[in-house]
Amino acid sequence: MPSVTFVEFSGAKHVVDVPVAENVMRGALYNDIPGIVGECGGGLACATCHCYVDEAWTDRVGPPSSPEERDMLESAAAEVKPTSRLSCQIEMSGGLEGLIVHLPEKQYD
Repeated sequence: MPSVTFVEFSGAKHVVDVPVAENVMRGALYNDIPGIVGECGGGLACATCHCYVDEAWTDRVGPPSSPEERDMLESAAAEVKPTSRLSCQIEMSGGLEGLIVHLPEKQYD
């Protein structure tokens, strides 16, 4: 099972295993990672799973996967950066072993 490192805004790190084909948001929720809310359950109806993909991983993860994800990022409570993604839209694969995502300061305004 590939691992993901979640880096809280404070700098605290959490390394968790996330099953292949599961999304990064659910990996955070299943492991009680602070900083990911996932209010809509991954339905692209909120931005409470906003994260910043570590720059070392941006090419492998890629940009927002759909116009809907780009639109939803516009409503994120924290600053949207070039590495911003909704973690519900990042599907785990063996090629993402060791993925690092940084969490914003807040998910709500």
